[in-house]
Amino acid sequence: MKFSKLLLITLSISLFVSCSSDDDKNNDTNVEIESPYKNGFFILNEGSLGQGSVSFLSKDLSTFTKDAYTSANPKDLIGKYVQNIFFDGDKAYIISGGSNVINVVNRYTFKLIAKIDSGLAKPRYGVVKDGKAYVTNANTYYNFEKPLENPNGNIDDYIAVINLTTNTVESKIELKATGNRIVLKEGKLYITEPYNNNNLLIVDIATKTLETIAIGSSADTMEEENGILYILRGPYGARSEIVKVKLSDKTTTKIAFPESLDGAGFLDIYESKIYYTAGSSVYAINTTATTPSTTAILTSTIGYLYGFAVNNNFIYLADSGDYKQDSKAYIYNLGGTLQKELTVGVAPNGFYFNN
Repeated sequence: MKFSKLLLITLSISLFVSCSSDDDKNNDTNVEIESPYKNGFFILNEGSLGQGSVSFLSKDLSTFTKDAYTSANPKDLIGKYVQNIFFDGDKAYIISGGSNVINVVNRYTFKLIAKIDSGLAKPRYGVVKDGKAYVTNANTYYNFEKPLENPNGNIDDYIAVINLTTNTVESKIELKATGNRIVLKEGKLYITEPYNNNNLLIVDIATKTLETIAIGSSADTMEEENGILYILRGPYGARSEIVKVKLSDKTTTKIAFPESLDGAGFLDIYESKIYYTAGSSVYAINTTATTPSTTAILTSTIGYLYGFAVNNNFIYLADSGDYKQDSKAYIYNLGGTLQKELTVGVAPNGFYFNN
């Protein structure tokens, strides 16, 4: 009897442990199933005349989803010309500029929550502060070939102020200029003016007042670190340079590029280094540097560099392709060795990290 009881107890413990282990495995699997887009990054695919798309690759570069939005929302369309994505808590906001819509999704499942589809006019880039999003809108375009056709096209851009509780545009901040990329720092919005304008735009969120700093034309990508705003000029034909703006007193210094680096395209800051591109090459200097590097970390064979980022010890490049067919994204280590090549959607234009 004693042996039989002992055997029954042993079997019971064994079954309990076995069931518990299975439950733990199932729970882990459920977490993965419920959050398939956690710990990785999104690649925005602008699209052409049709719909854009969003691809996803896991942080360890092993799991790839070519069209995450359609996979999560098979009965919905993301919209044309997917431009930018920004995050707030567990939500992601996907800007489709060609459709004047911002799709609100869960950032880990990509399930659609809501659409912001009024008060927008060619939305571009967004940031979030205190329950409100601030999104640049291109509004109407200036016609360089026929300047009299729309003379206000360069001065009618605005910021849409969006209440993220109601997902509605509650007000606008007129820029009286062309507004594009946007950075938020200590209650102020910093906005680059591309093309032929010479100013960095600064909007105080509390007072809605606008001021400018002259930095030169063709300013585009920018990043802030330790109170310094690093701005790359040059993607539209101007002599390239990095402009450093000290935010505390708005003083500027510049790192002038030689002619060999003209037409620089992108800039990113990672671990106290400035990474920048010229053509299909990538370069790096310390944030304290006063002169540029002309020695490339890598030179890719892509046709036209359309998206760029540095994060998680990798360099990410996107090839525009022909704007009609699926194109490629490439991941290199910081030494310049290719780690991964992906076929993504049409015209991939940016990388957004969801760690």
